[in-house]
Amino acid sequence: MGLKYSRRFLALVFIVVFANFHGLNYAEKAPKYSFIQEATSAPEVSFYDYIVIGGGTAGCPLAATLSTRDAKVLVLERGGSPYTNTTKIRMENFISTLTDDSPNSISQSFISEDRVPGNRARVLGGGTVINGGFYSRAETLFLKEAGIDEALANESYEWVEKKIVYKPRAFQWQTAVRNGLLEVGVLPDNGFTFAHLNGTKTSGTLFDKNGNRHTAADLLEYANPTMIKVYLHAVVHKITFTTKDGQRPKADGVIFYDANGGRHIAYSKHESNNRSEIILSAGAIGSPQLLMLSGIGPAARLRSLGIKVVLDQPMVGREMADKPSNGLLIPYPTHIPLSLITVVGINKISNYFESFNGFDLSDLSGSGGAQPQSSNPSQEAMANSTTNQAFLVQTIFGPISKGYLELQNTNVSDNPKLRFNYFQAAVDLRRCVSGMQTIINVVNSDSLSRFRFRNMTTQDLINMTVNRAANLRPRNPNATTSLEQYCIDTVMTFWHYHGGCQIRKVVDRDYKVLGLDQLRVIDASTFSFSPGTNPQATIMMLGRSMGRRILQSRRR
Repeated sequence: MGLKYSRRFLALVFIVVFANFHGLNYAEKAPKYSFIQEATSAPEVSFYDYIVIGGGTAGCPLAATLSTRDAKVLVLERGGSPYTNTTKIRMENFISTLTDDSPNSISQSFISEDRVPGNRARVLGGGTVINGGFYSRAETLFLKEAGIDEALANESYEWVEKKIVYKPRAFQWQTAVRNGLLEVGVLPDNGFTFAHLNGTKTSGTLFDKNGNRHTAADLLEYANPTMIKVYLHAVVHKITFTTKDGQRPKADGVIFYDANGGRHIAYSKHESNNRSEIILSAGAIGSPQLLMLSGIGPAARLRSLGIKVVLDQPMVGREMADKPSNGLLIPYPTHIPLSLITVVGINKISNYFESFNGFDLSDLSGSGGAQPQSSNPSQEAMANSTTNQAFLVQTIFGPISKGYLELQNTNVSDNPKLRFNYFQAAVDLRRCVSGMQTIINVVNSDSLSRFRFRNMTTQDLINMTVNRAANLRPRNPNATTSLEQYCIDTVMTFWHYHGGCQIRKVVDRDYKVLGLDQLRVIDASTFSFSPGTNPQATIMMLGRSMGRRILQSRRR
């Protein structure tokens, strides 16, 4: 009996060690956090050292870091938990979850004034719960622009990577795309690396080898559970301010409502020796929206909506941007395993090339998934399978084109008015055309030849993609013959929204809102351009590094 139980014990130890080594979470710590509760359990009035509005990509690492010292931290998240139904956030359910527009879904859809559909997260963990999972660090230029010390940035990246980032397994389609990029000259081959380097590389992913998604919410495992409280379905309506004659307005509280409509107010502590703050991390759309609803923004527009002006700040909501993306749909004749992005190509003029395959993309199609009319037997065969297809996409550095965000009403749960002005800047359009030429070369490469219908030409792919473009824009007759028009007519979001609260325009280099006290904005709304090929790594890094900087200033 003793030997029998010893073997069982050793087997159990092996399983636990194996799980920990590979990042698997058999104990499911995150769903059982005692400090994550529904906002209905919140007291009517409470006091905290730090109030973080938004438990998203930046808010989770920020709050986890702040809680590790002698400070009480509150996180207010408007959505629910990603752990309620973990099947929904598995890799194979990426498109269906992203496009689920039911009232209680974790993805809130909108259509910009550019007539391009988009999505914003409403869930603990933010965009890391609904995105493609690709993880890659920013270029050094971004760190200089954002005023982030490189050593601190690297430490913060590593803090994130240790918990939720994985080296992806080799996928058949991703390997072909990688070889195709190298074949057409997107060089050098950089192997596996998180670094932003010209050439072709494999980088990290939030999906483990079993297809389970790991998110920014998992970073709350780093938190001190006795010093943090996270409320779900806590919809913040406004930030409150105290004002005294001759002094700047000071943020002192947050009014939020729970799922039952109960009203709550959380105040920041104001003892003389305390450095309490309210930190807005509601995302590139949510943060400027909430500033405006709280009276910080263009005064005339706020007054027209009946909002009391706290600070006339015309740059709130300005300089909004989104990376435009364009690509080619590529149907293939035989089934291969689905994959999300694990490979990226970066050329010398800052085009970024990525791809995914095996998903039903009809829900992304602005034409409702209508198939092109053709008597070509290969096209007809393709039309009978919604998942035997890939999407090879390119996007660009920046972009240079900028738009705006405006309030449509005073309901915080409604989407604001958004315009990104895709390709308004000529340089963005030139980069798109160049990127599409590279994509066509990759599609015609030897590396992808075995994934092509033999009698389906590149022009057939262009025609098909125009017919199924994921936007609501009108189709110009020459969109299939002019790459400039093709870029304009088939543009879709890459979900890399940024701007609206930019550094030096709305916040300073410590992310403090200009003209106000005890209020910061820490998220992608502060960016002047989107970092790296995919920004989520850098947004999480920003939350962690700013949390450390705030704690350092607290000890002075």
